[in-house]
Order: sequence, then C-alpha cells, then structure tokens
Amino acid sequence: MRNIPSKLPQIGTTIFTVMSRMATEYNAINLSQGFPGFDCDPRLIRWVEEGMRKGINQYAPMAGLPSLRAEIARIVEKAYGFSPDIDEEITLCSGATEGLMAAILALIHPGDEVILFDPSYDSYRPAISLAGGHAKGLNLKAPHFHIDWDVVEESISPRTTAIMINNPHNPSGAILSNADLTRLEEVAKKHDLLVFSDEVYEHIVFDGLMHESVLKYPELAARSVVFSSFGKTLHVTGWKVGYVVAPEVLTKEIRKVHQYTTFSTSTPFQYGIAEYLKRCEEEVWNLGNFYQAKRDVFRELISDTPLRLLPSKGSYFQLVSYKGLSELKDTEFVEYLTKEIGVAAIPISVFYEDGRDDKVIRFCFAKEERELAIAASRLKRLEVKA
Repeated sequence: MRNIPSKLPQIGTTIFTVMSRMATEYNAINLSQGFPGFDCDPRLIRWVEEGMRKGINQYAPMAGLPSLRAEIARIVEKAYGFSPDIDEEITLCSGATEGLMAAILALIHPGDEVILFDPSYDSYRPAISLAGGHAKGLNLKAPHFHIDWDVVEESISPRTTAIMINNPHNPSGAILSNADLTRLEEVAKKHDLLVFSDEVYEHIVFDGLMHESVLKYPELAARSVVFSSFGKTLHVTGWKVGYVVAPEVLTKEIRKVHQYTTFSTSTPFQYGIAEYLKRCEEEVWNLGNFYQAKRDVFRELISDTPLRLLPSKGSYFQLVSYKGLSELKDTEFVEYLTKEIGVAAIPISVFYEDGRDDKVIRFCFAKEERELAIAASRLKRLEVKA
C-alpha cells in the first residue's frame, strides 16, 4: 500500500481519552474529562421519547428543526438582546465541535492566520491546520489568564484573518469582561477580522457576574461566529447537539460544509430539546447557580490539601497549582495522581503549543457531591515530598 502522509502528523490521541482510560484502569475518580457525573432532567428524556414515539425519527432539515431554532432565537434574545434570524443565522450541528470544524473549513483559507489564546481547547489547531491556515498562539498566564490586547494588536499581521476566543474559558475557568469585549470589537473592526467565539459554557458563570457574549455587541455580532452546546447546558454531552449563530453571509458558507459532514443532527433529540426549552427554560437561567454550588463545595473540600486553588469564574473546571508540592512535569504529575492517589486530572501544558508548564492541573467538578468528597479525601493524602 502506498505511503499516505498524515495531514495532522503532530496529533495523537486526545488527553481526555488518555486520562479517562487511565482513570478506568486504575479505578480512579475521573475528574479529568469534562462531562457531568449525573443524569439530565428526566423531563428532557421524556420529550425525546415522545418525539421518537411520534415518528420524528428521520432526517431533520439540514439547518435544524424550525421549532428548536425558534427556541434558540428566543433564548439568545432574552440573554443578549440580539435576535438572530431563525432561517438564515442559526444552524444546529452535531456538537459544537462539528460546528467549529465546519465554520473553520468554510471561512479559513490556505495561508490565513488565526490568533488564539493558549491554553486553548485542543480542537482549534487541528481544524485550522486542515483548512490550510496557521494558528498563532498567544500565551495567557496563571493565575488569572487575562488577555493583553496591546499584545494582540502587535501580533496582527497582513495574513491575520480571525481571532478565536473561548468564553468562559476552558481550561482556566476565566471569563472576559465588558472591557475585553469592547476592545475586541475595536480591534476586529480596525483590522477587519472575523471572530470565532466558543461560548459553550455561556450559562455557567459565577458570583453574580454576567456572560459577555459577542452577540451583545452589534459590530462584533456582525462579524462573529458563535458556537454553543446543549451538551453543556442540559447535561447531555453524549447527545452531541450544538448550534452555530452567525450572520447570513457567513452562515451560507458554514452550511455548505455542514451539509457534507453530518448533514443533520439527531431529530428526536432536537425535538426533545425544543420542548424542554419551551417548558423548562428556568433551568437554563439557574445553571450558573447550580454549578456555583458544586464549585464552592469542591473548593471547600480541597482547601486543606497541599494544592493551591486558582480562581474559577465560569465553566465547570477548577485549576489548582501544585508548585512546591512536586517537581514532576504536569503530565507526569497527573499520572502520579491517577495511579497512586486515585484521582484523574488534566495537565494544562498540553493546551499550550510551546508546552508551557506552570505546574497547574485541571479538575472537573461537574460531579455528584459524594464523588467530589471521595476525590478530596484521596487528595488529602498528598504530601509535599510527593
């Protein structure tokens, strides 16, 4: 057989798969991969079943069920004061990752440069690379992971086509402020840039803070592609139902790719989600409080371990520093935690292109309190000489 060169020669198995597999092998509490450790609202399942029993089991329209697009538009308008056109500006996709891939393949061309912020979610670079683009990573630093917009402007070149943001940010749990979005709007307008905005944790923001969506800023909304996820909002990551909101001119191009990747997303899931949003939207607005309670419990549980807590303002992730506890690389330290302590985590260095290692790791606290308590009791066995 002929030798077929890899299009992604640097890409191996994702860290999430590696750590989840290791957690199973060593019977460790899995706080690594970001998925809820509890079931979704049974009412949601009931409406999905209703759709199945009604025979809503064939292909959905390529852009998504009109009933669900209408509910998305209503939720978006209520949250951000922006009313997307349900026919021309909303596209259902098979998870936000598929939407992101479709958007980047549609809108990024060979030689285009996309600025992103490391630590960055691991699907961004491969998508940009497959489109023939170049990802220019700008490092954000612990503990606050703030963006220096002066550095961003200095990094823009004639080849720069887009900026990728992730808000709330995975893996750090940082959020962008009004000042950040205002500056982003100025920069994008000045340099005529697209903005890819990964907002899958949009409803998981803590301490009375507000999520600053690009859709709240008219000149940003006019040049932005927003990705969101019902997997995160409704605790159903395995259903892989997400959506993309973008101006009509961009949506047309994104749908050209989307229709040849998955074409349409699970129809009964779409039906069930639409019915749920019609009847239970209060669960969406309460999501931040729900996860803040889990964050606070987890922070309290591990507060007397040798691990140092970093801020967590959004998402369902908590970063901790183990500086002074071990000289191991973070990739080695999470292996030690999994095998010897019985708790699986994610190393942050894997989200940096240059492998920056600040001795920081990520825990997912989207778990039942009992599971978090067991994990904390194991982490208390950590000693400074580990």
